[in-house]
Amino acid sequence: MVTMDALMAAVPQIQAAPKDATVARLLTFRPARNERQHPGHLVLTRERGIPGERWLTEPWLKLPDGSPDPSIQVSILPTRVHDLVRPDPGAAVHPGDTILADLDTSVANLPEGAVLQAGSARLRVSPVFNNACVKWKVRYGRDAMDWVNLPQHRDLRLRGILCAIIEDGEIRQGDPITVVSR
Repeated sequence: MVTMDALMAAVPQIQAAPKDATVARLLTFRPARNERQHPGHLVLTRERGIPGERWLTEPWLKLPDGSPDPSIQVSILPTRVHDLVRPDPGAAVHPGDTILADLDTSVANLPEGAVLQAGSARLRVSPVFNNACVKWKVRYGRDAMDWVNLPQHRDLRLRGILCAIIEDGEIRQGDPITVVSR
């Protein structure tokens, strides 16, 4: 597992990620708890999230009426963070984020409410902070968990961003992801 020293040394490289445009490097579909598939494309809908995915049936965040919170429909993890904490994909489980992309997910670059075009779908950056779950710590180590949650890293959003789908569409592996508005 990667050490805190290595994680801290990588922050400048992570901050140098593209700001305005990138591509979807990997897509993940989660039909059930601890299950992951990596299809070539995903359908994204405002109403159902990613049809068949567990957001609709087992969301970790709900609205007061008990329905799934749309602000967590899609998660985007920066590839530079992913590759740092998971240098050997065969040795650790994929974190389960919907999209891996080489993108600066910091608050300065993508503030709450920013809109992204992801393939033919549109996403809005959520106010919900992704602080990583206990599984992140188990899979990638205590240092990786502590690193994403350091007070000075909060605005870097090293664990990535959460988004609501605001316009239905599809995204394919390799499709462009662009910032529409900040």
